[in-house]
Amino acid sequence: MLDTSPAARAAAWLAAFAAALESRDSGRILESFAEDCYWRDLVAFTWNVKTMEGRPAIAAMLDETLARTAPSGFVPGEAKDTEDGIEAWFSFTTASGTGSGIVRLEGGRCRSILTTLQSLTGFEEPLGHSRPTGVRHGADRNRRTWTEERAAEAAELGTTRQPYCLVIGGGQGGIMIAARLRQLGVPTIVVEKNRRAGDSWRKRYRSLVLHDPVWYDHLPYLPFPANWPVFTPKDKMGDWLEAYVKVMELTYWTETEAVRAAYDAAAGRWTVELVREGRPIRLQPAHLIFATGAYGPPRWIALDGAERFGGEILHSSQYSDGARFSGKRVAVIGGASSAHDVSVDLWEAGAEVTMIQRSPTTVVRSETLMEMAFDIYSEAAVESGLDVDRADLLAAATPFALQPKYQKALYDRIRVRDAEFYRRLAASGFLLDFGDDETGLMMKAYRTGSGYYVDVGGSELIISGEIKLKAGVAIDTLTPSGIRFADGSEIAVDAIIQSTGFQSMHEVVAQLVSRDLAHEIGPCWGLGSGMRNDPAPWHGELRNMYKPTAHPALWFHGGNLALSRFFSKFLALQLKARFEGLDTPVYRTPL
Repeated sequence: MLDTSPAARAAAWLAAFAAALESRDSGRILESFAEDCYWRDLVAFTWNVKTMEGRPAIAAMLDETLARTAPSGFVPGEAKDTEDGIEAWFSFTTASGTGSGIVRLEGGRCRSILTTLQSLTGFEEPLGHSRPTGVRHGADRNRRTWTEERAAEAAELGTTRQPYCLVIGGGQGGIMIAARLRQLGVPTIVVEKNRRAGDSWRKRYRSLVLHDPVWYDHLPYLPFPANWPVFTPKDKMGDWLEAYVKVMELTYWTETEAVRAAYDAAAGRWTVELVREGRPIRLQPAHLIFATGAYGPPRWIALDGAERFGGEILHSSQYSDGARFSGKRVAVIGGASSAHDVSVDLWEAGAEVTMIQRSPTTVVRSETLMEMAFDIYSEAAVESGLDVDRADLLAAATPFALQPKYQKALYDRIRVRDAEFYRRLAASGFLLDFGDDETGLMMKAYRTGSGYYVDVGGSELIISGEIKLKAGVAIDTLTPSGIRFADGSEIAVDAIIQSTGFQSMHEVVAQLVSRDLAHEIGPCWGLGSGMRNDPAPWHGELRNMYKPTAHPALWFHGGNLALSRFFSKFLALQLKARFEGLDTPVYRTPL
């Protein structure tokens, strides 16, 4: 009897696909693909982070990369029926290493496929059976202990031996890429201007807690313990990052700030001027990795009359504690995550708070997200055998171009579930939206990194009037005692906190290297969706993140904990290949 199980059908497709790849005939290969199809490749075929959309784009990629990639050894994994067809896992090898992937079939043809490079042949991570012994048995008068080896390495790297990679920024992103590079044996230094690792979290406002659940936020190699809280307080996260730096044996320079950098193309090296603990120092790494935050420098908005205002004006990145504002009148400019968190903290401290909301915000209740949007990152998922690495691949298997459909469907359900909550919030005067195309929080996060809030209590304070609201009216000017709006109304305030977001990370390049190079590279983040604050053209991946940029030795790494964890693997593999002198021909198109 013919086996029609999902596993059998997926295995048959994979066998035909593998045979077509072996023929090196892109026309034959495309016979396995639907008309509307997507191939997302993370380094395996393209040495890039790139999605090819449609048969012509896939054919162009294969025509350029197939011969040198030499994919083979396709082995089917688990497969299951889904609402749209079949989802199946597979593994494979290339000329460079081993890979894994996920294919989604509709009507027997590929609708989307994910291919990822997982390791470099001959340069695998020392894990499991390959882990280091940690000791050399036998008597040796010249023996150096682990402590002595670490001390010698710390003394040498950056003085008598130059790092191959310099990571600028020692927050979560910088720490994770450094841990990956450390495991791959790539000499790396992280520089962080704060006094301690984790201070980028500790120095934020006192009430800050992660809005994403613990199962979504693990770091590479060292997951949070089983008793870790679902939502991590910021100081606990700071302590975890500091401990992680030590346990993962990172070369991590605190109280160090990069001042300027210049690249010598002939030498293939940067010259980076730093100030470490007040003393100038010079490093010459081969590659610079900018990991200066989720996005970049704080974005300030110009306020007419600021010089006349008698109170204090801060950016949310400078705000840490509402205690000193107790009994005072404070305006918070902004309506997204930090604006809500700062407003709540001020309210708890006894301040009289007015939120000035300039544009609509997507709001979703934390309880609702936990119930409806984190199914593959949950305790139930762990109990079913779905660990975080497999969950990450499942999430990555949906190309960005296909995500709006699923996100809109999710938020249609959320709006029905929480209709009464949204009615009350809108009745307060709060400007509510779900994105230009009604796709909700996640697509806003990818497109702009702004304009959303996971409600953990702030919305009820707005609904009840405990946090006052001035929405949709432009600020005309500041007065000596407050703010006058375009409608003629005024409010008296003692302080103004701008929760107005952050600039692109390429602005750090402009400050450190040159404005011309920053312009050549272009902004980081966003997809080119054409939606508000995410201008076209379409890129299909996050601009400039985790992949080759217009400069051959300059990279960007960042985002939330989950994105930093997942993509640090692929950025590290790209850098390890270059460190070992492997050929890394990057497949590019105009975008």
